[in-house]
Amino acid sequence: MALRSVFVRVSRKLYDFRVNNARTFVTTAFLCRRKPPLGPMPNEDIDVQNIDTIEKYRTYNRYFKHAQVANSKPVWWHTYRGYMEKEDPELGVTRVDIGLRRYRLPRTHEVRERSQVMKTNKKNVELERSCRLRTFKINLDAVQETWEKSNGPFQIRRLADHYGIYRDLFPMAFFLPQIPLRIRYGEETSAQVHYGNPLTPTEAASAPSVSFNADEGTLWTLLLTSPDEHLLDNEAEYLHWLVANIPDGALQSGEELCHYLPPFPARGTGFHRYVYILFQQEGPINFQEDRRPSPCHLLEHRTFKTVDFYRKHQDSMTPAGLAFFQSQWDESVTTTFHNTLDMAEPVFEFIRPPVYHPPQVKFPHRQPLRYLDRYRDGKEQTYGIY
Repeated sequence: MALRSVFVRVSRKLYDFRVNNARTFVTTAFLCRRKPPLGPMPNEDIDVQNIDTIEKYRTYNRYFKHAQVANSKPVWWHTYRGYMEKEDPELGVTRVDIGLRRYRLPRTHEVRERSQVMKTNKKNVELERSCRLRTFKINLDAVQETWEKSNGPFQIRRLADHYGIYRDLFPMAFFLPQIPLRIRYGEETSAQVHYGNPLTPTEAASAPSVSFNADEGTLWTLLLTSPDEHLLDNEAEYLHWLVANIPDGALQSGEELCHYLPPFPARGTGFHRYVYILFQQEGPINFQEDRRPSPCHLLEHRTFKTVDFYRKHQDSMTPAGLAFFQSQWDESVTTTFHNTLDMAEPVFEFIRPPVYHPPQVKFPHRQPLRYLDRYRDGKEQTYGIY
């Protein structure tokens, strides 16, 4: 038996060795059958055996000039970018900035102001004492205000690009959101609209409170739209709220062109984006063509395109603020479809029916001991706990 087991082990090792060698040979043969390059490879003309005879650049500027000349020469491996530009003409095209003009102080003024603040803080005895005793408290409202005036608009723009807001609402254009929007649903601090945070349709069931900093004598337009919600046209949107001619930031005094409709993401379609856009008007605008019937409970009346709305009034308004959130289906969406929109709810996923259990009998015959478990209500059991 011992000799037989040794012979079997040796045979298996020889078999594995042959199989591995065969696989290696096949892979090598396959790699050798690769197609030849379409042209000369880079640095193919360099004589590697006589490297000392190659001309040396000696300075970086001279090398950089030679590299620029070599980069501008047409070569056969620079075809991918041309192919992609031919397939997608919009690839690499510079987008247009349609936002407000940004007025920024000179860099020297910012540095001087910052150094002055640092000098003042160093002379503050109470500040030094609180920092040493670790009792200093940072004013988060002041930090938020500083962020909104410095790097906030640029970071919000990057977030909007990440979520595809500009791509779907303003094709080939963008804007820098310089006016911060403060949007809150109800009194809960968690039900606020930031930049892509999730909110449930139940939390956003009623119109929110919106506030923003506005100069005296200015007019504004607030828009709420969803680029992911349309049931028939992928390129269209549903208009959820539109208030125009808002004086001095007082939303209650504005002209409501379309009343508020809560989010209704269809079941099985995942998260939908809901975007608030604030426009600054040059003056009063007649929005009679954009007015929806009140109440507006037909989805065909709420079909909307932000880019068309902006093109119609681009000479009289400029996008200035942006905020958006995400939402997915919950039980309130069914109520919105049935009671508000008066239509059947579309469902895009399989709803598994509950498990059927035959009627319970008092004395079950030939059933397992835990027969009653199938009739429990699912709550945490307390039997055996005294």
